[in-house]
Amino acid sequence: MKKHLMCAAVLLCALSSFGAKDSDPVLMNVAGKNVTLSEFQYLYNKNNNQQLEPLTRERYLDMFVDYKLKVADAEAAGLDTTATFRAEYLQYRDELASPYMRDNAVAEQLVNEAYSHYGEAVRVSHIMLPATDAGKALADSLRGEIEAGRSTFEDVARAYSMDKPTAARGGMMGNVTPARFPWAFEKAAYDTAEGAVSAPVNSGFGWHLIRVESRKPSEGEVHAAHILRMTQGRAPEQAAREKEIIDSLYTVATSGADFAELARKYSQDPGSARRGGDLGWFARGVMVQPFDSIAFALPDGGISMPFETAFGYHIIYKDARRANRTLDELRPEIEKAMERDERGRAPERAYTDRAVAEQKGRVDARTLERVASALGGTQLALDTLLMSPELAGLTAYEINGRKVALAAVAPRLAGVETSPLGATVSLQAVKDAVEAAMRDDALDYARNNLMNTNADYRNLMNEYRDGILLFEIANSKVWDRAAKDTEGLDAFFKANAARYAWDKPRFKSYVIFAGTEELVARAVEYASTLDATKPAEFTAAMNKRFGRDVKVERVIAARGDNPTIDFLAFGGERPEPKSKQYACYAAYEGRVLDAPEAVEDVRAAVVADYQAALEAEWLKELHAKYPVKINKKQLKKLK
Repeated sequence: MKKHLMCAAVLLCALSSFGAKDSDPVLMNVAGKNVTLSEFQYLYNKNNNQQLEPLTRERYLDMFVDYKLKVADAEAAGLDTTATFRAEYLQYRDELASPYMRDNAVAEQLVNEAYSHYGEAVRVSHIMLPATDAGKALADSLRGEIEAGRSTFEDVARAYSMDKPTAARGGMMGNVTPARFPWAFEKAAYDTAEGAVSAPVNSGFGWHLIRVESRKPSEGEVHAAHILRMTQGRAPEQAAREKEIIDSLYTVATSGADFAELARKYSQDPGSARRGGDLGWFARGVMVQPFDSIAFALPDGGISMPFETAFGYHIIYKDARRANRTLDELRPEIEKAMERDERGRAPERAYTDRAVAEQKGRVDARTLERVASALGGTQLALDTLLMSPELAGLTAYEINGRKVALAAVAPRLAGVETSPLGATVSLQAVKDAVEAAMRDDALDYARNNLMNTNADYRNLMNEYRDGILLFEIANSKVWDRAAKDTEGLDAFFKANAARYAWDKPRFKSYVIFAGTEELVARAVEYASTLDATKPAEFTAAMNKRFGRDVKVERVIAARGDNPTIDFLAFGGERPEPKSKQYACYAAYEGRVLDAPEAVEDVRAAVVADYQAALEAEWLKELHAKYPVKINKKQLKKLK
């Protein structure tokens, strides 16, 4: 369970290295453990950003020292060595490391590349073929035919393309709108020169050959609404009737009627009609022709004459145009699109590749040759083969000067049979497993080393680690102890009784509710056999005996706090019952008190004060027990 992290921030300490010229100098030493300047700055800034009234560094320093002393006491108690702590800490470590284990330069490069597409309108034709090896081979062959001049792009599209609507037009597709096509297709379209045909590209839906028909600066976006009268799939006489209706609507719309209201009442486009025909913002090429051209040609505030598309008759009201949005405006949209496709993993892959290179990771080619030889004619599952005496001890890969045997990689291939397609496919499966194991090793090492290489991550992990320990030690020394120490609470209450005086008398009682006076009387009679000085046990016994037929409430209330109590104790009028089930009631062991007589009468306040007293005593012990040294020279440098 994730604990609430109680980070009080504050300056760091120095031990023997107070004068060091480190980029992250020691500012403080608590109980023999150094605290760095960056840790203090991180926690101080974070805490102050969450406060309505920022603390001074001097006040924060005192709080931080207390915080670190408590953590030191938790470590002295061995709380950082328990299985529960280790499991929670490692879970945090893995979760928090993820954002740091990516190449942000690669991520930013991909964002910028995607943004550059918004500034250009690229019009394309394409040929779509099956997403198979045979489809790829056919795409290569057809591209060769086109480039050699033996076939035209249009003829090949009509003969081979799986996209029948565009095939009928010789492959003509229209503008490629950023973020509306698979990234592989979009990238190939924008990377291909005007008039050229791309290499085969797999969109996930099939293999494509893309020809760029034109490239020109983007025209931005328009905001428009429309009214549609459907003709698609309808008889000619019905289509003619829809033409009459759209003409009438045009006359009404251009006479000053509310376009949105007309769209809501008469448009047959269910998606936009309920929004008053609103289509939102859209770029050139998103809508079918001639809708697209007409929308972009209209002036702001203009209404088009009726026109026809494959869907039916339209009139458009265009109310605004805007230039291309800025990178900051588009960034959330771009990053969301990146998360959905192959770009989402690219920053992590780049980070992993760098980690493997930095750790001198190398797959052992000679071992793979031995595996290839062993695959000839074998029927063994791949994991069984790798665990054979001839192969198990061979080095699969080296990383950080450490050799890892094939036996360690074998579990990754559990249940994978040798491929019926031949040894080459099986060898590739083994090679993939070896490379995956090497990459995971590189990431594990990098994750463990993040504390040493990344100050932001180190400070964040220190915060979480100390927060877990602080919760456990404070719960043991203060919170849980204060709640359960009955004798201590009672003694504290008696010693500080004047602190809990009331400003006016209060009625202390159990109030027993039931549906009839007879049942109330029986409940009161049974209550007399119980120990009313123990509220929890008393209430539980009553509930067990009467169930939902009787309700018991323990109250301490002054005049005016509660109408029922006013009636029972202070001569007020009897209030109307809120329900028939509990319309009758009586006070049990009720009496008016001038001051609380027991801890339970003011428990919340006593527990809070007792916790504060326990914490003050604990801190006094900690300051006497553990040394604290502060590097005053570094302290003065803080801004």
